[in-house]
Amino acid sequence: MILTCAIIDDEPLAAELLASYAKKTPELKLVGVYNSAVEAMKELRGNPVNLLFLDIQMPELSGLEFANLLPKDTRIVFTTAFDRYAIDGYKFDAAGYLLKPISYDSFIRVVDKVAGWFDSKERQGMVSHDRFVYLKSEYKLVRVFFDDILYVEGVKDYVKFYLGDQRKPIMSLMNMKKVEDYLPCPQFLRVHRSFIVNMSKVEMIDRGRMVIGDTFIPVSESYKDIVQEYIDRHSIC
Repeated sequence: MILTCAIIDDEPLAAELLASYAKKTPELKLVGVYNSAVEAMKELRGNPVNLLFLDIQMPELSGLEFANLLPKDTRIVFTTAFDRYAIDGYKFDAAGYLLKPISYDSFIRVVDKVAGWFDSKERQGMVSHDRFVYLKSEYKLVRVFFDDILYVEGVKDYVKFYLGDQRKPIMSLMNMKKVEDYLPCPQFLRVHRSFIVNMSKVEMIDRGRMVIGDTFIPVSESYKDIVQEYIDRHSIC
């Protein structure tokens, strides 16, 4: 996937450096370089880019203020000479934060991260529409529908899919992060380092445990807030 990108920086030399990086990066198509957020506002709000390299400290309108005006699908990489802005930058769910002077190595790393984000989103959209995945188990590819999955358990280097149609669990060589990226949220929530649960199959939540049939699945402290938010949205208590 080729990502459209733009650069906003009130320092001409910094903007030129980033533009030179973008032009020699095959994954990027540079569509604009601007010296102020005000200059870029009209064009980028009407024709959003995939990736925006955005300076934070600028006159008239700062990068942090401009970030509030952008579409959610525009991935922002903040650029600045001051590391004190890092925490503010991540409040916007920024894709990255580059401290000047910016090396090409750090630039390409953040581009790869953003490209991976878009690839994952595209893959999720396709899989979510089809509502099934093929799982590699031993030498076979087994089709599994989302609605048949009760929960998923990580077991060392394998992932075990427990199904509700009387079939034996399916073991597949992969990691939990990959499963989490594939299964549609919020139907599937990771509730523990070792468990992802199909929330539509949960019959009861009892003392911090998910109950599915005769199985009790623990909710760890790390995922407690995510689970509670889901419960709150589906509760009339």
